[in-house]
Amino acid sequence: MNRDDIIRMAREAGIRPIDEFAGAWITYDEPIERFANLVAAAEREACAKVCDRMASRCNDIRAAALESAAENIRARGQA
Repeated sequence: MNRDDIIRMAREAGIRPIDEFAGAWITYDEPIERFANLVAAAEREACAKVCDRMASRCNDIRAAALESAAENIRARGQA
């Protein structure tokens, strides 16, 4: 997810700049981008925790695969 994606989603959610043609997004883009990143991080962690819980119920190759999935989900926030 990049800045353009975040602004597009903000517009889809009904968030509008004061004066789009004058570049008023400058006023709002940083807080919106931080908010979007926090939401994405929370969702990644929730998904990773589901994998962790499922892995704890397995004792075979599935556990390793689920642990790997959780690590990969968390790593998406580091890129």
